[in-house]
Formats: sequence, structure tokens, C-alpha cells
Amino acid sequence: MKLTELTLTQASDLVKQRQISPVELTQAYLARIESLEPRLNCFITLTPEIALHSAHEAESCIQKGEYRGALHGIPVALKDIYETKEVRTTAGSKFYADYIPESDGAVVSRIKAGGAILLGKLNMHEIALGVTNNNPHYGACHNPWNLEKVPGGSSGGSGAALAAGLCLGSLGSDTGGSIRIPASLCGVVGLKPTYGRVSLRGVIPLSWNLDHAGPLARRVRDVAILLQAIAGYDPQDPYSANIPTDDYGVGNPSKANSTHLETGSFRTNLAGWRVALACDEFFSEADHEVQSAVQAAGVVFEQLGAKVNRVEIPNGRTAAQANGRMVTSDAAAYHKERMEDHPEYFGADVLERLRQGASYSAADYSLCRRTQTLVRFQFEQFFMNYDILLTPTTPITAPPIQGPDAVEQARLLTGFTAPFNLTGLPALSLPCGFSQEGLPIGLQIISRPWGEAQIFGAAYAFEQATQWHQRVPLI
Repeated sequence: MKLTELTLTQASDLVKQRQISPVELTQAYLARIESLEPRLNCFITLTPEIALHSAHEAESCIQKGEYRGALHGIPVALKDIYETKEVRTTAGSKFYADYIPESDGAVVSRIKAGGAILLGKLNMHEIALGVTNNNPHYGACHNPWNLEKVPGGSSGGSGAALAAGLCLGSLGSDTGGSIRIPASLCGVVGLKPTYGRVSLRGVIPLSWNLDHAGPLARRVRDVAILLQAIAGYDPQDPYSANIPTDDYGVGNPSKANSTHLETGSFRTNLAGWRVALACDEFFSEADHEVQSAVQAAGVVFEQLGAKVNRVEIPNGRTAAQANGRMVTSDAAAYHKERMEDHPEYFGADVLERLRQGASYSAADYSLCRRTQTLVRFQFEQFFMNYDILLTPTTPITAPPIQGPDAVEQARLLTGFTAPFNLTGLPALSLPCGFSQEGLPIGLQIISRPWGEAQIFGAAYAFEQATQWHQRVPLI
């Protein structure tokens, strides 16, 4: 097996056992990036010198017995919305083209302390306000499964880079689906944690009320390793929650979120689990192939021992619409001076959405916040009866780059993900099938607040019972 075909978990074990070195692992990834990047355009900024320097440091530490943990010597790449010391952070925007932060963001500091190696900063939809990753300033990012298709967004570079084997893990951000959508369209795993679980300090904002930071990787265990490294209270972040983190699979199973389930264990049996499968009018508005794949996933959960009920989900459409209005309103507030001074610096689709956000009244925003309160309460009640909820991640597979209007794509692709930004609930996407065209289909798993360990348990069981994660693009 090539080094770039290893999962993060496999590579981590081999580095720990000194069977491979961080230097040779990093060199393998840099060589693959050099080979494929011209066709994919996953990166805005590459940092090969920094990566090799870090790799040599990691190798020296490990040889001296100073092993720091599962990310030590592991090459990763970050969505270019995370502030990185002495490495430019553009947010996919012309405004930030020359912005070089003086310090690392909070979670960047955490993964560096764990010995992770930074390969570079990944392409994204401009200011994170969109889902196509067709960036007018840094070029379109291409989906490795079909170079004429979008990778999703706004963390499109993350999804594409992982699917193509250009890094072992990534950090993205998610305000209406921007981690889960590229995970779905690129056939990888992405988690939006509970709101407040991961610090946003040092992440350029889109919406103060709805932004989430989270991990993407090729396997469920890999995502758990990344979350273990970045989760936790940050007293310098006003949006961070002082709630103890679980053990996400590195140590003993956690029972913090359930009285009757070993929620943190990576298991292959889900006997006793109560699973809801969304089958209402809103969540059924998906292409036939997507619906079929998700229904088949429900059967797999039954075979794993879970009791699966087809259910109607309250106010999904209303929640998605409210989330969309809040995102653009908050974004218009954050970028108010930029819109006034240099509107021409924004791409056409982003400027259109910002202006729409600026047009909403205080009453409009108040009604959205009212919807947020009501829907949060409804899901609190819902998860008293169910352990997890299953939905499609996106209603369609990856659309063409030269396709429908980007604003319309945002409305369509965020429909099933945005409700869980509004509620702040943890939600994960992983592969559950492929279309006849050979494009990945994503399954979304949602649970109660702070239920990330429970999601990992369910996702891992499904992953092990199926083979969708074993497919790779022939690029």
C-alpha cells in the first residue's frame, strides 16, 4: 500500500511504532500534491518548507521517545479560514489576499502542539458563503471523482484533498453545511460538532451565531482522533462552552450522553439503539438515487440490531430557511464596511447574498431567532425518544462546475444540513452509496447536544458493515 493510501489511524500507528517516519510520510504527500494539484486546485497556499521542517522535528522527537500522541508526524491541511502564524490566511477572499496572522488560531495551536504537520491552506468558497467552491479569486476546486463537478463547499478544498489523497486530515468550518456537504459530495467523513464544542478563536467569521469548526478525514476513527485534539473549552472564546469533552475513541468508552448505551465505543453491534429515519415530505425531496441509498442505510442499521422508525421531522424547511437568513444577515454585518468601500472585490454570487442579508429587517431576524428557539426545543423533545437521526446529507450528488446559479445551489445543497446549524446539534456525514454516474452519496447522522461520541459509535458500526468507504477516485 502506498503511504498516501493509508488512513490517518493507520499512519499514526505506523509512525508511533517507528515503522515509517514523519519525513517519508510528508515527502510522499508533497510529491502527490505536486502531481495532482494542477488538476484539482485544492490549495491556495502550499507550505512545503514548513512541512518538511516540522517533519524532521517530529522524527527527532519520536526517536528520542518524546511521542506526543495520535497526530504526531501526521500531515494535515487546513481550510484557509483558520489563522496560521506567518502563513497567509485569505478566507478565499481578495480582501485577505495579503493577510499574514501574527499567531495561530486556538485549534491550530492545539494540533501543532500534538505534532501535526501543516502541508498548506486549502481552497474554499469565498468568505465561506457558498457551496460550489468556484472561487473567482483563487480558481475553482475540482471534485476528484469527476473533475467537471464541484467538490461542495465552503470547505471544498478539504473534501477534495482528502478524497484525492493529498492529506490525512483537515479542519473545516460549517455554518449551513460547509463541512458535511463537501464530505458528502467527495465521499469522505466530516463532522459538525455541537455548537461551542470547538473553539472559533482564530477562525475568520461568517456568522457569529451559527459558525462551527470541525474535522474531516477519510474514516470515522480518523475524524474522532482529530476531534479529540481540537475539542474543549477555550476561556478566551465567548462562544466556547465549558462542557467536559468525552473520550472519542482514544481510550475507554464514554457513557456521558446515555444511560443505556456505550456511546463512545467503536462497535459493530447497535442492539438497543433507537434510530429515527427521516421520511417526511421535506427530507424526501432528494433525487431517487439518494433516497434509495439512505433507505438502504436504514436497513443496515436494522441488521446491526437497532430499532429503526420512519419518522416525520418537525419544521425542517422552516429551520433551513431561518438559518439561511441568519447566515447572510450576520455575514452582511461582519462585512459591512467592505461592502460599502469595495463591493467590486466580492464575487458576484457572494455579493448578491450579502446584499440580500443586508436587506432583512430587525423583525425578520427576530422571527428567525424565534424559530431557532422553537426548533431547538422540538429537537430536545425528539431526542428523548431517539438516540440518532438519519437523513440524506445532500438532496443531490455533485453538480457540474459550469452549472446552475451558485445562489440557487446554496439553497438546494444546504437544505438538509442547515437545520442542524440552527439547532447547534452535532451532525456527521459519511458515504452510504454511489450514483450510477459514479458520484458519492452521503448519509447524515445527528444526535443530541454533546452527542459526538454516540454519533461516532453509530457511524463506525455502519462504516464497518458496508464497503462504500473503500472506494477511491481513479485520478
